[in-house]
Amino acid sequence: MVEIVIDPARPEDAGELMTVQRAAFLIEGELNNSFTLPPMTETLDEVRKAIESDTVVLVARLGHRLVGSVRGTAVDGTGHVSRLSVAPDMHGRGIGRDLMAAIEAALAGRVARYELFTGATSENNLRMYRRLGYRDIGWRPAAAAPGLAYLEKRA
Repeated sequence: MVEIVIDPARPEDAGELMTVQRAAFLIEGELNNSFTLPPMTETLDEVRKAIESDTVVLVARLGHRLVGSVRGTAVDGTGHVSRLSVAPDMHGRGIGRDLMAAIEAALAGRVARYELFTGATSENNLRMYRRLGYRDIGWRPAAAAPGLAYLEKRA
């Protein structure tokens, strides 16, 4: 049995990461009636730059296949978690949960809290984040979605 392995993204992962990210965010686009969400419009060069920057970019692999990713940055004691993506055919296997644990571990020791946002109508995402210990801290309108729900978790 092949298991999921999570490790840092490499520049050569950029194309596959972008493909998985776009496929995952199509679901978000449908839920939020917007197909201009930044993870869907990000270019290959922008993905490569994120991987090569100070941003922590982690990928989940099943054998040789990239099946998920997540990003995180530490700014002023807050770990900003973003772009959690899991290939649609891999949903329900705990990959998102494992990626969240991995990004929190990667930022641990540098942050006092983690913060993220998701579409206000993304009930599955909200349910998962709440199960992982995140709590609602606010809502903001968004140009590319009905609104964004912000959540945080103490480190």
